[in-house]
Amino acid sequence: MGVRRLFFDCSKRYRSLDMVARQVENIDDIAAVVADSPWHMDVLRTVNALNLKDWMIGAGFIRNIVWDHLHGYDSHTPLSDIDVIYFDPVEAEPSYDQDYEVKLSAVLSGVPWSVRNQARMHTRNSDQPYLSIEDAIAHWLETPTCVGVTLCENNVVSVIAPYGVEDLLSLQVRPTQWGGKKPEIYRERVDKKDWLKYWPKLRILYAD
Repeated sequence: MGVRRLFFDCSKRYRSLDMVARQVENIDDIAAVVADSPWHMDVLRTVNALNLKDWMIGAGFIRNIVWDHLHGYDSHTPLSDIDVIYFDPVEAEPSYDQDYEVKLSAVLSGVPWSVRNQARMHTRNSDQPYLSIEDAIAHWLETPTCVGVTLCENNVVSVIAPYGVEDLLSLQVRPTQWGGKKPEIYRERVDKKDWLKYWPKLRILYAD
């Protein structure tokens, strides 16, 4: 029996969030872990109903559940936000993101929704314009965070990982090529996250 972890109660339907025990060894296993979680699937279906262009949910939504499984926890570690990202050069105004957050909250209240159109986020990150949703998450700073999940036809879970999932599955946190070019920002971010407090088996690698 793993250490019991508490997850925010976004709905009374999710008072029991025990995770299904399974091996997590490859990208198909990651998809299965997500598919096994009623809460994760409800979140994905809720976002899918918005019909966003080239959307996925990335970062902690997928990274944390994998780390939880690899640490033997029997329920989910809290999430500070749900990173919903999409790529639509036409609807690039921030107001669209805010409207989507309101719509999502109307369906699943109490969830820390964060919606960002990656077609404009390069300006905040001081990068060149991103070419696609995959290119956008490839510019994130650490490899295990550069993983996203979306729904295909018939609610089939699809995992997107521009750097693969080896670091995620081996519990390594290392800078991407872009994190390596921003070593101070990378170090500040990793130190602020304090991931070792929640997942002590992690190995943190720095860019400098």
